[in-house]
Amino acid sequence: MNYADAGVSLARADEAMVGVKKSVRTTFNEGVLGDVGNFGGLFTLNHLGMKDPVLVSSVDGVGTKLKVDIEMGTHTLPGQDIVNHCCDDILVQGARPLFFLDYVATGRLEPGVMDQLVAGMAKACRENGLVLIGGETAEMPGFYGPGDYDISGTIVGVVERENIIDGKKIKPGTIILGLPSTGLHTNGYSLARKVLFDVAGYKVDTPLEGTNMTIGEALTMPHRSYYPSLIDLCNKKIIQGLAHITGSGYQGNIPRILPDDVDVIIDRTSWDPSPIFKLIQKEGSVEKDEMYSTFNMGMGMLIFIDPADKAEVVAHLEAKGEKWVQVGEVVAGSKQVKFKD
Repeated sequence: MNYADAGVSLARADEAMVGVKKSVRTTFNEGVLGDVGNFGGLFTLNHLGMKDPVLVSSVDGVGTKLKVDIEMGTHTLPGQDIVNHCCDDILVQGARPLFFLDYVATGRLEPGVMDQLVAGMAKACRENGLVLIGGETAEMPGFYGPGDYDISGTIVGVVERENIIDGKKIKPGTIILGLPSTGLHTNGYSLARKVLFDVAGYKVDTPLEGTNMTIGEALTMPHRSYYPSLIDLCNKKIIQGLAHITGSGYQGNIPRILPDDVDVIIDRTSWDPSPIFKLIQKEGSVEKDEMYSTFNMGMGMLIFIDPADKAEVVAHLEAKGEKWVQVGEVVAGSKQVKFKD
């Protein structure tokens, strides 16, 4: 027997890499040393001209959202999801992204799928100004079902030590602005899929009432990156804290940046959640607090600022084409998230 008899084809892997290499090279910049295919990716910081650079890293996956993407055949979108999600995770500490590494595992490398996945990653890398510097592909027959795959990614960014955002300046009186999400982003899909497909019996091509999209299209909207809109404000040291609303929602993510002596009050009447969230809540009879501890409910990034800086921040956001909502405030307390209805 040989490796191919066991279901792993080196020829398929080599063929898949042809298109992958082209996409990867479109992300390269002056920091890259070497080329695609080295055992490790080389990147220099010399061109950044920083005084005291601190590296910031994060790793994440897309989760069961992939099940919807696979059914829809939208294989470029998960690549955008994973890059943008990771960019947002390090942005909350004021970091600019430098480079990204991906991991793709599947039962069998299907023609064109790998190309699309990496093309999506490369697109998001270019939009965020970072390099897709390396990755790993694993063909694992017997572990993944036909057509299934999983992806994860690791990002490395950098921030001047004096510009690190750590939430220590958040205090009573701080106000909170919210920036809209594009949907569920990459969290809560196990519940969403259970409710919409298993319980309610909807299909991916079922129209989503109140929109011009199908349910499948709404669920596969890419996780957006807030980096282009916020990095300049981060460098101005005008932001006291940022909260990326991902898995575990408001209750799980906001306390990660709060000092011990404050609470956050989120006014849930200040915005109207998009139709996909309303449908999940209705069809699953999901309690409101459960929705807010699972999903972003239409707000993907929260910005904590001094009220005196609101005019400057708002002017900047609007110049970037951002819509914003004042969603809450900080009060004295004990690191709790409370809701106003």
